Amino acid sequence: MPIAHVAPADFDLRVVRYFTVLAEHGNFRRAAAELRLAQPSLSRQIQSLEKRLGVRLLDRTTRGCHLTDAGQAFLPQAQALLRAAELAATTTRAAAVPGAVTIGYVGGLIITAAVRELRTSHPRASVATLHVDWSEVRTALLDHRVDAVVAREPFPADRLQVTRLYQERRVLLVPTTHRLANRESVTVDDFAGEPLIRYPDPAYDAFWRLDPRPDGRPAPDGPLVESHADKLEAIAGGQALALAPAADGNGAPRRDLAAVPVRGIEPCTVVLATRDREQNSLVAAFLETARSHLTGRDAQGPSGRGDRRLGRAAADRRAAAGG
Repeated sequence: MPIAHVAPADFDLRVVRYFTVLAEHGNFRRAAAELRLAQPSLSRQIQSLEKRLGVRLLDRTTRGCHLTDAGQAFLPQAQALLRAAELAATTTRAAAVPGAVTIGYVGGLIITAAVRELRTSHPRASVATLHVDWSEVRTALLDHRVDAVVAREPFPADRLQVTRLYQERRVLLVPTTHRLANRESVTVDDFAGEPLIRYPDPAYDAFWRLDPRPDGRPAPDGPLVESHADKLEAIAGGQALALAPAADGNGAPRRDLAAVPVRGIEPCTVVLATRDREQNSLVAAFLETARSHLTGRDAQGPSGRGDRRLGRAAADRRAAAGG
């Protein structure tokens, strides 16, 4: 492969980061899973980087890949480039006057009170909000699309600072026609043989599918989904069930679904994630505001427990009772 001259502007930092992740794993499948990319897409991105550099960075084998001599030489430079880019962005943002911050949040989490308080206490600052998909928490932070994210664990947290805010109970989402839809609560044994929705990220998948189960058995496989809407459609269509947070907006977000509390499992944890060594003073201010205002009560109702079921059957019973 002929040696090419590469101007600094030719580097796509996103692809450089893909290379460092692939170098860490030595395996396209595992790297693609961490990056939430399809393997063919990751392969094309790495090939484009090799073409720009004019060298082969990786030797592909049937069992994975390993760095060539050129790849070994490029890896520390790539890591330094990413660190320098992050420092440049962080320093520039921190020096901005009067200041700007973008607060991210995942579906079903209410951050209004904390954001309102931040705007009140910093009236000259630009405070924006942005919805972030559950699979994009770390990427959105490291790509500087957001400066802080209110999200649910687990997610990859290397190079991040994570502060725990509160916990939410978990419920089982089922169609309203399902045998468990009218139960007051269930245990893992009640749905042990039911397939559960699968997710691309291994840690996220294991937590939300209780995989493996307490007795060591694997959780039965349901369809793999990459969006909240696809998950709900798969459940309503009878393909699988899913565990979900008990907060409003996630308990049973469609009238053809019911949310049944699950006993005997650990709750999920809501956290505030930021970049490690973040310099933006507004991020520090939002952290203090979040600790005071994001306690779970807004998401779970005045009692702090949340509605047990918001599906059609429960809604009909509540309406009949005058509630």
